[in-house]
Amino acid sequence: MERAKIRLCVEHPLGEGQAVPLTADQAHYLFSVMRLGLGARVALFNGRDGEWTGEVVEAAKKTGRLLCLGQAAPQLDPPDLWLLFAPIRKERTDFIVEKAAELGCAKILPVQTEFTNAQRIRQDRLQAHALEAAEQCLGTYVPEVRDLQPLAKVLQDWDPARRILWGDESRVGPAETLAGFAPGPWAILIGPEGGFSEPERARLRGCDFVTPVSLGPRILRADTAACAAITLWQSALGDWR
Repeated sequence: MERAKIRLCVEHPLGEGQAVPLTADQAHYLFSVMRLGLGARVALFNGRDGEWTGEVVEAAKKTGRLLCLGQAAPQLDPPDLWLLFAPIRKERTDFIVEKAAELGCAKILPVQTEFTNAQRIRQDRLQAHALEAAEQCLGTYVPEVRDLQPLAKVLQDWDPARRILWGDESRVGPAETLAGFAPGPWAILIGPEGGFSEPERARLRGCDFVTPVSLGPRILRADTAACAAITLWQSALGDWR
């Protein structure tokens, strides 16, 4: 069965013959924005059941219903990798969340540091960006985006079984490999545009579960550093191997 061009993330279970009701927003998008009608095919995913081809069997201005015809792709979950990052300017923060979703992060945790520019975030807006990224890149999983938390509290409550890969801007030089480290639960930590404060750096160096690494011979912007670190980890320990 040919994969449908338009993709939609839904909350409803997906399976052979399963009816999927649409929210008012989803009905507006499919029938008013995309101009679909009865019989049109839509790719559906919910983060659990893979991608299914749905057929429009009911279409109205604020409601609708699709019927699952068959599975188009199996569920593909990301490896157990989280991204911790300090929010920067709005459009660059959006970029980080979108790329983290595309590159295969399972969870995204914005953290507030001493030099973080943003004092608050719109968690709902960032979650929507993660969902849109999954829809556009044929993903079947949408990473959870947490609300902004102080870095100190995150480290205080951290489970040491999950190691943290810290992209340390002070270690500018040849990019380091992750040879010798085992796959498993990991997180990547990227600091703010001004870097971490000295007390924060001392706190990170004192955590046994934190591994500082160089991301290459150039100092990278925060959004570039996030992409570079995820790529490094995925290539060595993730599902790109």
